[in-house]
Order: sequence, then structure tokens, then C-alpha cells
Amino acid sequence: MMTKISKDTYCDILCRFFDAHFLDAKCALEYQKDYELVIAVMLSAQAKDERVNAVDKILFKKYPNLKSLKDANINDIIDIIKPLGLAKTKANNIKMIASLLLDECGGVVPHDANYLLTLPGIGNKAKNVILIELFNDEEFPVDTHVYRVSYRLGLREETDDVIRCENKLRKFFSNHSYKKLHHQMIAFGRTICKAISPNCQNCELKDYCRYFKSR
Repeated sequence: MMTKISKDTYCDILCRFFDAHFLDAKCALEYQKDYELVIAVMLSAQAKDERVNAVDKILFKKYPNLKSLKDANINDIIDIIKPLGLAKTKANNIKMIASLLLDECGGVVPHDANYLLTLPGIGNKAKNVILIELFNDEEFPVDTHVYRVSYRLGLREETDDVIRCENKLRKFFSNHSYKKLHHQMIAFGRTICKAISPNCQNCELKDYCRYFKSR
């Protein structure tokens, strides 16, 4: 924190701000079925959510179930998802995810954090996104927006990795909804606290911001 206030007071300030401006923030990835979210989260690595949504509409229309994805021609999937980058790797991941969910889970995404981490392309952040969206677990996924905002607002140190950042956010916001705050911090990072040219002058949190004070 950048000011002489208590942790509880600062937490209250942040939560009030996020609720005032981003109360309805939610997952930007669009999906209809549980496995579609898993694939969408995997595809979102190094790709914008809007582009993932556009590609997924084509992908899931052509392959409307796990069996069709499992049996799909790999080159056809590559052609569809090429705009997202890393197309060959992600196409292989799609087919493997479909195969594993069908063969090992009866076609249902399991409520099992350890199992989710065995799926190709699913790391800790992706696993947490799946858990909060499909099962309403109290996880705190840390993406690039949450990671950046956390540092600027003094909630982590510059040397903290993603896991340490996540643990600090859990502790700081221990009495609040992690899922809601995760979405609110992403929305804040996308609209105001941008990586490049953040809108500091119109930000009500600038007095607490490392970036603003260091300019």
C-alpha cells in the first residue's frame, strides 16, 4: 500500500471501488457446455478473449460434441484456430482434452483440481478459472491484468511470482468473494489500469497507485 492506512481500511476502499464500477463483471469467455470452457481457457493463452470467442463459435458449430472433436481432422482444427497463434499445439490439446474427458470422465469435466492440471494446456491459472466458473470454488486466478493491477495497487511486490501473488490476494481479500474480485480486477485492468497508457487522471485509486506516484 502507498498510504498510511490500515489493511482493513484499504481493503474496504478497493472493494467499494470495484463494486461501484465493476459490480457485474464476469467471465469474458463464452461457452455453452462445460468442456467448451476448458477448451476456451486453453485457447486463450497468448490470445485475446474476443478472438477466442469468435474462433470458438466456428469450432463448436462444426464439432458440436466431444466425440466429433476427438475424431476431427487435426489440420481442419488448425485452420480454424490459426488466428489465435500456436495453432498446432492448441489443436493437439483440443483433441487430447476431448479424448481424456470422454475416455476417463464420461464426457463430463470433473470437479477435481489435480485432474484438471493433467489436461494439456491447463496450468494453475486456467485450472482456477475452470473451478470458479463451473463449480463456484473460491479460487483467485491471476492473469496478466490481475498481476499488473496487484503490483500497482501495492498488493504484491515486484519480485512476487504468480503463485505468491495469488496467495497474497487470498490473504488480503480473505473476507470477500475471490471470484467476483478476480473478474472486477480484470475489468479494471482492461478499461482503466491498462498496461500501456492507463487512464490515471480519471482513476479514483491513483492516490494508492505505485505507477501513478512514480510517473
